[in-house]
Amino acid sequence: MKSQRQAKILEIISTRNIETQEQLLAALQAEGFRGTQATISRDIKELRIVKELTSFGTYRYAVSTSDVATTFSARLNTIFRESVISFDYAQNLIVIRTLPGLASAAGSAIDAMNMGAVVGTLAGDDTLLVIMRDNNSAAVLCGEIKGLLS
Repeated sequence: MKSQRQAKILEIISTRNIETQEQLLAALQAEGFRGTQATISRDIKELRIVKELTSFGTYRYAVSTSDVATTFSARLNTIFRESVISFDYAQNLIVIRTLPGLASAAGSAIDAMNMGAVVGTLAGDDTLLVIMRDNNSAAVLCGEIKGLLS
């Protein structure tokens, strides 16, 4: 039901000028979908829908045109370039040393990449532990980190 509702939301905002969540909820209900304002709010966030200015000076909902993968990649690149001091791996574990206070940000950036080979991250103040599924994945990620820092 959620995927059908979200597909209908995308259809509605692409064919109508919807300015508010209340208007969107009313349009969904007219199409036979049930929901609450809180549900619509979550859908808007998940679908990365933004408000854009129209030529009439009003705002309407639209799908964000920014490339999310590129944004995450740019963030990861920036975080690593500015905070990573060193890194190394042993089998499937990667240890990344950062400037004080930045290990959590580096871990968050890796988590946001949603890489299937990453089992999880654990951050302290200046040390990040990245647990990989296998040894080869650890070597590959270290190679990518090296590329980011070069």
